[in-house]
Amino acid sequence: MRYLTESFALGALRRGRPVEQFLGPAGSSERPGIRYVEVRPTKTRYEVYLHTLEDVGHETFVDVVEFPPLRTDDAEEDFGRLVATRDDPLAALAAAEDITGAARGRWVNVGLVQDEYHDYVVAGRSANS
Repeated sequence: MRYLTESFALGALRRGRPVEQFLGPAGSSERPGIRYVEVRPTKTRYEVYLHTLEDVGHETFVDVVEFPPLRTDDAEEDFGRLVATRDDPLAALAAAEDITGAARGRWVNVGLVQDEYHDYVVAGRSANS
């Protein structure tokens, strides 16, 4: 099972482990990109980061953390753009969903967003992802 139930996503966050979600395409046909969202626990809060990256991968290169930012003029993009902070994990997930369009049932453990990206590449980079 790739996707985390809500209770497993909340448990991961409470244990100090980030959760992520692949959001699909970004950019333009001239400069294609992808987006994914990450909810990252800190010592006292939960931070929501939106990553917008160049789509430079292929079937054997899916490590999205190695992709360059889509907008090179934005220094924040090197580590993602902080879009929200919340005091509890459920509020952080809700903020991520409200702000980025993430879906409640599609959260994965940290590092598995690359599997989501791989599926996207194999499917032909559908604009409807």
